Amino acid sequence: MAEQPSRTVLTDIDIPFGSLVLFFVKASLAAIPATIIVMFILAFISWIFGALFGLGHMGWMMR
Repeated sequence: MAEQPSRTVLTDIDIPFGSLVLFFVKASLAAIPATIIVMFILAFISWIFGALFGLGHMGWMMR
């Protein structure tokens, strides 16, 4: 017979305050270059759409 999957219930996580603060500082510092990379990717995609559909600098305002 197949074994029944065992269930685990997590009731508490004991993380020291200093370690938690250090984790959040590292995560916030890691978010800065990630945001810059995403910004460049989105700028590149918008540049491609602008080149494909003829939307030059302020071109949508001239129509």
